[in-house]
Amino acid sequence: MAKRNALEAGGACSIARSLGVLGQRWTLLVVREALNGRTRFSEFQGHLGVSTDVLTQRLEDLVKVGVLERRAYRDSGSRERMSYHLTQAGRELAPVLAALMTWGDKHLADSAGPPALLRHKLTNQPVQVAFVDDDGRPVALEDVVTVPGPGAST
Repeated sequence: MAKRNALEAGGACSIARSLGVLGQRWTLLVVREALNGRTRFSEFQGHLGVSTDVLTQRLEDLVKVGVLERRAYRDSGSRERMSYHLTQAGRELAPVLAALMTWGDKHLADSAGPPALLRHKLTNQPVQVAFVDDDGRPVALEDVVTVPGPGAST
């Protein structure tokens, strides 16, 4: 139901639909923490400093739209709890967060510079978010056009 409501709220515009799901203040920060390996409520709360009510709602929303999935776990001597794990849809948000981070580093960083850098795990070379064609070649922004897709309204 939440996924359908988000889709309906955006009409045919994919950006509006995405914002219907991801546009709340803490939502992408929860996804960021999940991409950094956090899975437990206490980990999300500890790293974000968000209220329990807001975090509960954001986790619930992300589960409803298929970005996160719940998995039961039980620590020795404790009751069963739920952990939250990225789905494929959630992992596919990594470039979105990287693009936001890159933009923020370029336009909003303080004098100390960026708080984090994107590097290749094996070579430590800088990596970038970019438009690429099907052969993996970079495409300049001025060479990218938006054309009607199969879901475009007439």
